[in-house]
Amino acid sequence: MSFPVDVVVMAAGKGTRMKSQRPKVLHRLGGRALAQHVIDCAARLSARSVVVITGHGAEQVEAGLQAPATTALRFVRQEPQLGTGHAVQQAVPVLADDGVVLILNGDVPLIGQATLETLLQACDGQHLALLSVDTGGDATGYGRIVRSVDADRSVHAIVEHKDANEAQRRITEWYSGVMAAPASLLKSLLKDLTNDNSQREYYLTDVVKHAVAQGLVVRAVTTCDAVEVAGVNSPVQLAELERACQRRVADVLMEQGTRLADPARLDVRGELVCGQDVEIDVNCVFEGRVQLGDGVRVGANCVIANAVIETGAVIHPFTHIDGEKLGVKVGPGALVGPFARLRPGADLGAEVHIGNFVEVKNSTLAAGAKANHLAYLGDATVGERVNYGAGSITANYDGANKHRTVIEADVHVGSNCVLVAPVTIGAGGTVGGGSTITKDTAPGALSVARGKQVAIANWQRPRKKKQAP
Repeated sequence: MSFPVDVVVMAAGKGTRMKSQRPKVLHRLGGRALAQHVIDCAARLSARSVVVITGHGAEQVEAGLQAPATTALRFVRQEPQLGTGHAVQQAVPVLADDGVVLILNGDVPLIGQATLETLLQACDGQHLALLSVDTGGDATGYGRIVRSVDADRSVHAIVEHKDANEAQRRITEWYSGVMAAPASLLKSLLKDLTNDNSQREYYLTDVVKHAVAQGLVVRAVTTCDAVEVAGVNSPVQLAELERACQRRVADVLMEQGTRLADPARLDVRGELVCGQDVEIDVNCVFEGRVQLGDGVRVGANCVIANAVIETGAVIHPFTHIDGEKLGVKVGPGALVGPFARLRPGADLGAEVHIGNFVEVKNSTLAAGAKANHLAYLGDATVGERVNYGAGSITANYDGANKHRTVIEADVHVGSNCVLVAPVTIGAGGTVGGGSTITKDTAPGALSVARGKQVAIANWQRPRKKKQAP
């Protein structure tokens, strides 16, 4: 754009129909707050600033939204709430006169960047421009866009449904609540607003009639996509929009070559980046930032968050991977699951096997290491080709501090062992099943630490006493 853009986000409403103590604009869609979607879209427009108007739950809203890296974020409060026009009036003191103001709604999260760019072009730094919707269907309940009959088809008025005559109610084009205007013009029009209506509120839509009364041209850009202007007012609408949002994500992934077993059963609550020939089965959830390399296969019912899964790895069904801040890395050709859990700091090398009911936390496993069932590896460094037996654990916590276990290359740890950290198992060594190891072991040694087996011949198990009749 040849002019700076400042975005105003309306986020002061209570959202009574959500039936929640959480402010409406903080309810989540695709893993992000509704208003965060709007702020992030503003950043993609290279907006100079984003001004969020808060009211109900203002402190929660202001704490729950994040500023994009390239756009200044500020908040103004509307207290009390006296209508949409009154809300924008609160932003006037922080809006520079040299830009264009783009007004968006914090509960309309899927507004499209391309649509807003077209609207800004129609504004062109000179005109009041509205975003309208025309799907050709019933527009009951919406404010109709009444256009002039001359060639430029400029907007003559916005007529609310209850005030429309029969001819106007047949109009299928309605106002979305999104507008753009030069800041100086918008400020002038806002001064003319009154609350002379049954609700005693200042309506933002009244700027249209004031602009027309002054002989100004009001333009409208029309979208046929009702989803991108759909607002959220209830849990039902939020759920409907969630599925629409996820379907859009699924379509983009499939267009890029990802194979989805069922695009209706995918949830991406963050960013999912896929290489070529990735296959994802049903009911998988991806959170934070997840990267899947070429040829990765993800089985059904997996939850994966903040992880990098490299080429050719297979994540079997019902696996839970959550990297949180430390992240999780799964190396090329690794096999994980089913029913495995990888926690923050798990770093698996090439061809590592993590089997059913195995948990790995803050541990590095070198190439070819295996823990195939019913085991725990926490705060451990595991060498190449280690075989870690079923039922074995690293006892990494002494009640106050965490300690590290080192298992060097080619070690075999038998079943049902406890490695009490800090401890090192020397390269090539073997730990006999059922051992509790508390001291370092030498390379190549067999280490056994368990009580001697005792057999008592002809031993009788206790019997229940007979009860008196």
